[in-house]
Amino acid sequence: MSPTSSTLLNLTFCGMDFQTPLVLLSGCVGFGEEYTRVEGFSHQDIGAVCLKGTTLEARLGNPAHRVCETPSGMINAIGLQNPGTRHVIDSILPELDFNETRFIANLSGSTVEEYAEVARLFNDSAIDAMEINISCPNVKEGGVAFGNDPDMSAQVVAACRAVTDKPLITKLSPNQTDIAENARRCIEAGTDGFAVINTLMGMAIDIEARKPIIGNNQGGLSGPAIKPIALLKVHQVYQVCKDHNIPIIGQGGITTANDAIEFLIAGASGIGIGTALFYDPLICPKINKGISDYLVAHQLNNVSELVGTLELHP
Repeated sequence: MSPTSSTLLNLTFCGMDFQTPLVLLSGCVGFGEEYTRVEGFSHQDIGAVCLKGTTLEARLGNPAHRVCETPSGMINAIGLQNPGTRHVIDSILPELDFNETRFIANLSGSTVEEYAEVARLFNDSAIDAMEINISCPNVKEGGVAFGNDPDMSAQVVAACRAVTDKPLITKLSPNQTDIAENARRCIEAGTDGFAVINTLMGMAIDIEARKPIIGNNQGGLSGPAIKPIALLKVHQVYQVCKDHNIPIIGQGGITTANDAIEFLIAGASGIGIGTALFYDPLICPKINKGISDYLVAHQLNNVSELVGTLELHP
């Protein structure tokens, strides 16, 4: 990337310096080591990496099938397979080069107490920030997802805030009635930023077996199919965030520079890349070039000048 492009694309997100607005999303690049194997990959093309969802204890995850391709998208139900927080801190983080990019832990749990303990452990690690995955089911409330209830969302954020000074980025679920109200409650509880949106719940059926293709019966839908929904949710959350200087990582179906630019205009400061990495691991430099070209063409000096510039019809 040329120095000029770097100047155009760099930004500060929750106090962290990002080389570009692109963030590799949790679950798509393992624990930060998988994408480095791709020939031609460069850390200069990304701003940060979200590590795979991590729970307090190790988890084996869901039964197969875990992934299913759908029209313009993909359903996944991995089930948070991970080796547990202590293993990630002791064995995985020391292998990552924190001079190359920013690394963000993804916190997951089934109780408020578990979230808080995972956050406490990561607080004493080298991790740059923490993303709170509040789409996990609350076992104490019959499996209701934390992220679908503003009260429970706020409780999780407050519990994590109490044990860490590192930046907290709350990953909001689209599977709720009022995402803006949830965002407002999370801001009051102490979040520093948001990731908008997490996957939508979906299903695919094997018509011969007359059974769901996904072993968990249902899973999270991602990819271009959800982009219009994600754009609207980013715009709605931005209305709450803009007066509090709370930044947003916009995500959901971004596969081109034009997609990324739409999310920036809607109010996102960072751009999450996920499903697109599965079919084009080197998509990031292409998106960066498109954003840079747009900024130059519109005489903008930095990507931050584009954030939240959407003009609604009267």
